[in-house]
This record gives sequence, C-alpha cells and structure tokens, in this order.
Amino acid sequence: MNRLRKPEWIKIHCHSDARFSLVHETIRRNGLHTICSSGRCPNMWQCWNRGTATLMILGDICTRSCRFCNTATGRPLPPDPDEPFRLAAAIAKMQLKHVVLTSVDRDDLSDRGAAHWAACIRAAKEENPGISIEVLIPDFDARPELIDLVIAESPDTIAHNLETVRRLTPKIRSRARYEDSLGVLEHIARHHGWAKTGIMLGLGETQDEVLELMDDARRIGCSVLTIGQYLQPSRRNIPVAAYIHPSIFEDYRRIALAKGFEQVESAPLVRSSYCSERQLPPR
Repeated sequence: MNRLRKPEWIKIHCHSDARFSLVHETIRRNGLHTICSSGRCPNMWQCWNRGTATLMILGDICTRSCRFCNTATGRPLPPDPDEPFRLAAAIAKMQLKHVVLTSVDRDDLSDRGAAHWAACIRAAKEENPGISIEVLIPDFDARPELIDLVIAESPDTIAHNLETVRRLTPKIRSRARYEDSLGVLEHIARHHGWAKTGIMLGLGETQDEVLELMDDARRIGCSVLTIGQYLQPSRRNIPVAAYIHPSIFEDYRRIALAKGFEQVESAPLVRSSYCSERQLPPR
C-alpha cells in the first residue's frame, strides 16, 4: 500500500535536557506508564522538557484494539494496589503543578477500573496539595455510576475523546460507540460542569461531518475541544487518509469558538492533553 508522504508542517523536534531526564527517570523508577511513549505522542519531548507528562494508570495493556492506537492489546494484569501511592510520589518528585491522568480500557474488571481511577486521583491530590488535575477517562461502558466515582474526586477537568466522526467510529474504534461517548460527555457536563473531548483529522472525515460532531458535542454541554492530525504510529495501525493543512485547523478553531466552545486547541500536532493547563475551568 502506498503511504502518504508527511508534509513539511509535520515536524517533530526531538531534544532532551535535564528536565526530560528527570521526568523519564522518575517514571521509570516508580514503575509508571505514559501515553506519551506508548502512544508515540509527537509532543513528548516538548512536554517532558518542561516537566509535564500524561501518566497512564491501570497498566499498559488494553482490552480493546482500536485501529488508531499503538497501545498493546491483550490480557492485563490485575490493578496494582500500590499504584496510587507511587503515582502521587512521582508527581511530587517531578514537582508538577498540573498533571494529566489517563488509562487503558479495562473491560476485564467489573467496574472497568473506576474505583482504581478514584484512588489514583485521591492519592495525587492528598500528596500534592494545590495541584490541578485533568483526567482523560475511558467510556466505562457508559455506566453513570462508574463515571460518578471519578466525578466524586473532583478533578479539575474530565475529558473523554470522541476520537472521530460518527460514520468512522465503527471503523477505527473496536468497541466504543459514538452515541455512548456523547452520553459519557453529557453526564460529565451535567454533574461536573467542565467536559472536554478531542478528535483526530485525516482519517477520511468530511468537513460537514466535523461540523456535525462539533454541534453534537456542544448540544450535550461540552466546553473544551482539541483537534489534531492523526499520525499512523505503526504499520499495523490504520493509514493516514489525508494530511490536513494548518490553515484548515485554524478555520476549525474559529468555527468551534463561534459555536460556543470555551477553549479550543486546533493544530496538526495538537493532542488531547496538549497544553491542558490552559484549558482549566474558570475559577
């Protein structure tokens, strides 16, 4: 299969300094995982050099096999009861003021990992007073009582990604459904007040479909939207259908703001946790 050649505007600058090394070593010593490395995020060097990272709880093996994602699929180990404390200690060691937590999907667990999620948020806040926290949660099979376990711990931002437009969801997401993800976001918006979602472009979507997604997300009360270019992380993942010009990302940013989103990040290298400290709810 012929693969599209990356355009000039897709450039990743890989440079590490002492801060990068501190983040890397702290994560390694505490036995933690990051979506930065497992997802091959193009902003990893930039974020780690400034002392921030998106930490991934509940292991690095996912029970789903979404075609866009590079995280390993298989049978995960049981949740580690010490992880919340190791996580909190690592955050303190890195002297973070803001942290993003995410996880693999854990369909093997009766509560889909929600109680472990709550324990991690609680430990991070107790060990690091004053820290702001964004959580990027799985869909928990759209079960409100599980989402409520996360909401009860009062993270600043709760995000759940739609990932792509309605038509393409069955093609690139192995189990998640578009309507279920909207339901998760609606529950967050109603009971927490600050819901965030992210999507990728370049999977074959049309402009009308992107605008429809924006309308769907705003209708259920979503406040923050991130839009980035899909980059194929490995040959086993779905190929890039198109590289979207930066000017189109800027057009989408303006449109999304006009539709009522309070915060929008839209550029080729934007990822859902990119500069998330700028997307906190008003105080």
